[in-house]
Amino acid sequence: MELVKNINISKLLKYFFIVLLGSILLAVSSKIKIPFYPVPMTMQTLVVVLIGITFGWKIGVATVTLYLLEGIIGLPVFSGTPEKGVGIIYFTGPTMGYLLGFVVTVFLCGKFNYDKNLLNNFLKLMLATSFIYLLGMVWLGTLIGWEKPIFKLGAQPFLFAELLKILIATLVASKIQLVRDFF
Repeated sequence: MELVKNINISKLLKYFFIVLLGSILLAVSSKIKIPFYPVPMTMQTLVVVLIGITFGWKIGVATVTLYLLEGIIGLPVFSGTPEKGVGIIYFTGPTMGYLLGFVVTVFLCGKFNYDKNLLNNFLKLMLATSFIYLLGMVWLGTLIGWEKPIFKLGAQPFLFAELLKILIATLVASKIQLVRDFF
C-alpha cells in the first residue's frame, strides 16, 4: 500500500510539474511578437495546439486552465499584459472569448489521434483551432456590438498567421503525439 501511495504521489508531482511548465511556456509564447502582415503574430495558439497534441486532453486542459487562472489573479501572463491591464478586468475584456477558446482547442487537439495522413491531421487541427476564433468573435460581438464588423476585427487579421501555425503543427503532430504514451 505504501508503494502505491508513493507511485501516485510521484505521478501527481510529475503531472503538476508538466502543467506548471506548460503554463509558463504559454505565458512566454504570449509575449513573443513576430512581425507579420497585417498584425504581429504571437506563438500562443501554436503552443496551445502543441500542448494538446503532446500531452493529451487532460494535461492540456489542466495546463490552459492554470494559465487562465494565473492571468485572472493578476499575473501578467496574457499577451497584452501588463501594459493593457491585468487580472479579471483584462480577462473579461475583448480577448476573453479567445482565451476560453484555448480550452476547447487544447481539449480537441488532445482528443484527436494523429497519423501519417497530413490532410486529416491538418483538418483536425483546423477544426480545433477554429474554436478560438468562434468563441472569440462571439464574445467580441457581445462586448462591442454585433453592428460592428466582428469578423474583420476579430479574425481576418490573424488568419494567415494562424494558417502558418496550423501547418507547422500538422507537420509534427504524428511525431510528437508519441510523447502521450509516457503519460
